Amino acid sequence: MSAAKDRGGHSARRSAAVETRIDRGRGVFMISVAAELAEMHPQTLRMYEARGLITPQRSPKNTRLYSQEDVERLRRIQAMTAEQGLNLAGVETVLELEERLEEMRVELRRMRERAAEMEQRMADEIERVRRSLGAELVPYGAYDAKLAGERSVRIAVEPGRGRPSSR
Repeated sequence: MSAAKDRGGHSARRSAAVETRIDRGRGVFMISVAAELAEMHPQTLRMYEARGLITPQRSPKNTRLYSQEDVERLRRIQAMTAEQGLNLAGVETVLELEERLEEMRVELRRMRERAAEMEQRMADEIERVRRSLGAELVPYGAYDAKLAGERSVRIAVEPGRGRPSSR
């Protein structure tokens, strides 16, 4: 903070805003804090970890460290069991299906990007070929159209000579 004088000569304090961003995936909460945030008993968190429903990070001294994402996942598990009546096997299935769904969404996004790249390459190649051929390209059906004032010319081959002649 800094003191500055306003127009009246009075001291005014100015504070600088500090923005802090916390990585939602970084383990920062010990088990007691995470349990309190999720409104669960710490033993429940240990049981969920044993079942593979949650995987907290570990400190160098092997202390469980839960992230904000972990706490949100714990709340979802609690909602599925308490409010929706799922047992833990059902919760495991739901979470696995959600993970597979997210993987498929990522794969679909990659496939769409790849398809767009291929479509652009094909359009570029078609344009390149069209420019290189220029006037050599004739639209399909151009020879079938009769222009106003056009007359037919018949070409026949003279017998024995093998040469065309106009009649």
